Amino acid sequence: MQYRVEFNEEAQKQLAKLDKPVRTRVVLALDKLQSNPRPDGVKKLKGHDDRWRIRVGDWRVVYRIDDGVLIVIVIGIGIGIGIGHRSSVYKGK
Repeated sequence: MQYRVEFNEEAQKQLAKLDKPVRTRVVLALDKLQSNPRPDGVKKLKGHDDRWRIRVGDWRVVYRIDDGVLIVIVIGIGIGIGIGHRSSVYKGK
């Protein structure tokens, strides 16, 4: 089973703003989610039935998993979660 990784608009913007080395590490981590969207070390976010978090160094990537259609959807920071430095990724806006 191979999952497809998609980004919402805000997450795409945040990814584009990352420095190239950080962006490369994030993309590699997301590529691994295609074969296993719940790898060792993943955290399910409290208060959300469908949101998960992986760490990439000091950075956090928060996403949803749709097992019905095999999609991992990376969520944007504009709604309080997404790709961001750990100090800001969990804050609601």
